[in-house]
This record gives sequence, C-alpha cells and structure tokens, in this order.
Amino acid sequence: MRQTRYKRAAVTTALAALALMCAAAPARADAIDGHWCAPDGRRIQIDGASAAIPGGRRVQGDYDRHHFAYVVPAPEAGAGQTVAMALMGETAVRVQFGDAAPQIWNRCAPPLS
Repeated sequence: MRQTRYKRAAVTTALAALALMCAAAPARADAIDGHWCAPDGRRIQIDGASAAIPGGRRVQGDYDRHHFAYVVPAPEAGAGQTVAMALMGETAVRVQFGDAAPQIWNRCAPPLS
C-alpha cells in the first residue's frame, strides 16, 4: 500500500514537472519571427516589427504573428517596392517582392560570423 502511494506521488510529480517545462518553452514555431533563407542565399531575420533584410539594413515593418511586410529602402535593389511575407507553416514562408511571383523561403539557422 505504501509503495503504491509513493509510485502515485512520483508519477504526479513527474507529470507536474513535464507540464511546467512545456509551459515555459518559447512558442515561436507558429510565428514568423526568426531567420528565413531564399534558395539563392538571400536572408531575412524578423524580430517583431524589426527585420534585417537581404541587403543588410534594418527596417521597421507591419508585423503580426503570421505576416510581415516592409517597403524596401533606398539604395537597396527594388527600393520603394513592398515585400509581403506570410507564414505557411513552421518551416516555410511565402515572400512576394512587389508584383513579382511569390517565392517560398525556408526557416534557417542564424548566420555564422
């Protein structure tokens, strides 16, 4: 009887610890924030309403959890056009530069310096 109580207490404690660990983990998998890479090597890093764009500049954009848009600043290539991004899942984002056909970029690791 006493062993059953100890086993029950151990299982309850383990489940409580697991629940706390899951609750403490950052929930970024369903957010557009992070590093994104184009097939040709261009990169964008999104951090809320701020982003580091392929030319290396930081810009402010329109942000919500699943979308990001910004206007390309001068003297970047494509200056003045709007870039719109929409999250398609944990690892893919649709990127549209102005009126060009959309591209699919993939989540990637931060660049090494």
